[in-house]
Amino acid sequence: MEKPPDLEKFQFRDLHPLIHMGTASDRYAGWIGQIYSEDRYKGRITERSKKLGGKSYKERVLPVESVGEYFQHFSVLELDFTFYRPLLDGEMKPTPTYHVIRRYREHLGDDARLVLKVPQAVFAQKLWRQGKFQKNPDYLNVDLFTRQFYEPAREMLGDLIQGFIFEQEYQAKKERPSSREHVDALRAFLDEIPKDSRYHMEIRTEALLTEHYFTMLEEYGVGQVLSHWTWLPPLQRQLELNQERFPSSGKQCIIRLMTPLRMRYEEAYARAFPFDRLVDGMMHPRSIQDILQVLTRGIEEGVEMNVIVNNRFGGNAPLIAKSLAQKFLTHLTRMFNK
Repeated sequence: MEKPPDLEKFQFRDLHPLIHMGTASDRYAGWIGQIYSEDRYKGRITERSKKLGGKSYKERVLPVESVGEYFQHFSVLELDFTFYRPLLDGEMKPTPTYHVIRRYREHLGDDARLVLKVPQAVFAQKLWRQGKFQKNPDYLNVDLFTRQFYEPAREMLGDLIQGFIFEQEYQAKKERPSSREHVDALRAFLDEIPKDSRYHMEIRTEALLTEHYFTMLEEYGVGQVLSHWTWLPPLQRQLELNQERFPSSGKQCIIRLMTPLRMRYEEAYARAFPFDRLVDGMMHPRSIQDILQVLTRGIEEGVEMNVIVNNRFGGNAPLIAKSLAQKFLTHLTRMFNK
């Protein structure tokens, strides 16, 4: 094995040829001194307000140009703000999200790897509107996905895009469709959208992770997002449900470390804020071991594993990545010495 990366300096780019470490979003001022230089952004840090669970928070945000420094440390980045709005509106005019993506592109090198979240308007069965969840009239809208998101994203970012994540919200038992109805709708959608080996689906309802669903992923070459999220089973169990197969025709897997199991978003956010340190009790040792097992399986299959770390998983994404990378390298050394 070659000389390992300097994890004390948060260098994660050369952990393994098949492992790409990154984060969900990137411009957190809480990462200054880890990923970002102490003095570089003085006077240019802005604040954005967030209301959650009856509380108000103010996140401190770095300018877009900081993504250049980000990629000195990480090798992949999930841009999750694309989840909230398409790149073009109904009149095919650029939205604010489009302009932010364009600014990112100005500061990205040709070796950057991006994962984009598909707008929720495309893949959510229900949306939060006027204080309640309402049926989404644009669910699986082919034109909305293709013309207002996919085509402008591909035009701006091209091969920098390593994956598109279709995230679907949890479906309550009394309202969820049957597995066959669910999968048939997904098949019809995939038949109509542009063919691409970079599609990955994150279904957050365990009851819909059926043989019928996994057969569909395999046939269309769509990746199974392995998500460490509140109401999903552990990662290894998610992989076992698909007989430990990686269906992506692009030989890619996306692992998203979102929240501790059985911990709601609001609680995870409140405990992690302001995202500048690890929080005791958030990361369970069993979860870390689970991640290592999945990474090992992916390496054995020759699949590129994109590990996306969220602050809400343990408090501070760079420190979570450091802890995970240390354990991965130790695990790798043991494998070589067997």
